[in-house]
Amino acid sequence: MSEKIKFTIDGKECIAKKGQYILEAALENGIYIPFLCNMKGVKPAGSCRLCNVKINGRNMTACTTPVAAGMEVESEIPELQELRLSIIEMLFVEGNHFCPSCEKSGNCELQALAYKFQMLVPRFPYEFPIKEVDASSPKLYIDRNRCIKCKRCIRNIKDENGKSYFAFYKRAHDVEICLDKELAATMSDELAQKAMDTCPVGAILRKEKGFDQPIGTRKFDKQAIGTDIISVVENINMEVKE
Repeated sequence: MSEKIKFTIDGKECIAKKGQYILEAALENGIYIPFLCNMKGVKPAGSCRLCNVKINGRNMTACTTPVAAGMEVESEIPELQELRLSIIEMLFVEGNHFCPSCEKSGNCELQALAYKFQMLVPRFPYEFPIKEVDASSPKLYIDRNRCIKCKRCIRNIKDENGKSYFAFYKRAHDVEICLDKELAATMSDELAQKAMDTCPVGAILRKEKGFDQPIGTRKFDKQAIGTDIISVVENINMEVKE
């Protein structure tokens, strides 16, 4: 049996497995810490910085920081909430996000976080960058106007030999996501769907596929992001008490 350790998040006592990361442990304890780049079962990268928490006066990413016994984590504090809102605003202004026409609207994690943090007009000027849509793949479109460079696709979509279908090219501010053309030529429908589902926004889309759900019935149309995690844990706790 794995060793259990106790720690707190915003004063709430939590239990984690030894070596478990804060973000994963928080979710298991029914506490939602915002994130965009993290995926269950995929090695964390700390790319988006939304999951920043404060530990001993220092900001650290919850997805890459292991829990330690007695650790006191701060998350829902004004300083960090303002930092998260700023990051969300920057992600909007540095891309070309037009939610009403996006296939991922209602299922988009960035859009859902903007609603959660009540983003109105960003404080930063829009860049309106010129970005191309890559339709060269037989199975996928890559709309770089929507890409937030979270690296989920790079870390999660791989062939049987562990080679990634996606990669970054160019540098610094000009970095873009690209798709290996040789691997893309052999991509299955199932993997193409997985790539689309992996993307937290609408940057990766399957070709010849329409909307699965009408607007108003999609995941974040029905409930705010993070509430499903809290409700699942609450239901488990109720069943244990019964």
